[in-house]
Amino acid sequence: MFDRALETLGPDHLRDHQWRRFRGMAAQLLASNRFVARKWREAGIESVEDLRGWDDFRRVPLTRKAELVDDQASNPPFGTNLTYPFERYVRVHQTSGTSGAPLRWLDTQESWEWWARCWGFVLRGAGVGPADRVFFPFSFGLFIGFWAGFEGARVLGALAIPGGGQDSPTRLASMEALGASVLVCTPSYALHLAEVARERGIDLGRLPVRITVHAGEPGAGIPAVRARIEGAWGARTYDHGGMTEMGAYGYECAERGGLHVNESEFVAEVIDPVTAAPAREGELVLTNLGRLGSPAIRYRTGDRVRLAQALCPCGRTFVRLEGGILGRLDDMLIVRGVNVFPAAIEGVVRRFSAIDEFQIEVFRAGELDEVRVLVEVGDAAGASRLQEALRASLGIRFEVTPVPLRSLPRYELKARRVVRR
Repeated sequence: MFDRALETLGPDHLRDHQWRRFRGMAAQLLASNRFVARKWREAGIESVEDLRGWDDFRRVPLTRKAELVDDQASNPPFGTNLTYPFERYVRVHQTSGTSGAPLRWLDTQESWEWWARCWGFVLRGAGVGPADRVFFPFSFGLFIGFWAGFEGARVLGALAIPGGGQDSPTRLASMEALGASVLVCTPSYALHLAEVARERGIDLGRLPVRITVHAGEPGAGIPAVRARIEGAWGARTYDHGGMTEMGAYGYECAERGGLHVNESEFVAEVIDPVTAAPAREGELVLTNLGRLGSPAIRYRTGDRVRLAQALCPCGRTFVRLEGGILGRLDDMLIVRGVNVFPAAIEGVVRRFSAIDEFQIEVFRAGELDEVRVLVEVGDAAGASRLQEALRASLGIRFEVTPVPLRSLPRYELKARRVVRR
């Protein structure tokens, strides 16, 4: 464990820890954060004295991404969700823009150190330690991606190896030459690197990679995707949950029974996405407790999750999300009256080792949305087998179309496999 005392706190002590952190933060936000102060005062919270316990916490209004986007559009370039004078901020990043206009986010030095500590929980939970050499095949730009993961490796005392500015074959060569034992990237890119290695006759067994850690997509939590990555790399694969506007909040332990939410640094809620009532399965709502410079309070993540009911055998008392991130609520497809998440389609596609890449086309047929799955597969029989597997698993018939090998895009960052025609 990264911090055994925190990760094994009893429920009452954990809630006390969170409440002290939140109430101390609230006093600063009401005093100097224009975005937070306006929202809270509209909800009747005038001062920190109005926050006496967890019942009052639920009076704090929920925040949607669209509010932050609108705030930045009205107050460019960074909006009003800033607690300190601009001179206090040392880092700027932004969201990927895969689900709308990108959000810019500033961090102070204290917030950036908090980010790195949160990644310490992620990497240590996966078994990464000071003796490891951690490779990040990531082009370091404005997207926050794995910037903080790089810092987290430093916090652990591991050797952090940057892989920016290189193509895939060069990255594979660097990993072998430098003895990388840990790979940190999106699940899509891990599969792409394995595909490149196969095409070039590179034996991944020569590389000392023993652990892979993945974020950016809900792929590593899908059993079929995890199995594909582990089979290709001969390593144990771990999922991770994080957001630019929230922080690195979720991580797997050795049991790999879902994502633990780091409740020492985040308050987690699950709500019905329509009524906002508490639920066991629904939308994940998070509050970060250590990012005072640009906080996200009761933030609707748009992620669909399910709370695990049993304690994890690892001994951690943090809440656990069974199956990780089950899908994005805004990615949900309604096909002939049936709700389908792209992650569920990927879970079936990845069972077929002959399929390297796929794409989900959504198109209009009369008054209804229809879905076509494009797959890189060598023969029509393979497409037919996938079509039957999708029908058996999801209860709906999709059109499955074979396309030429290497004709679909590959992704280093978040994959964009759902295309609307």
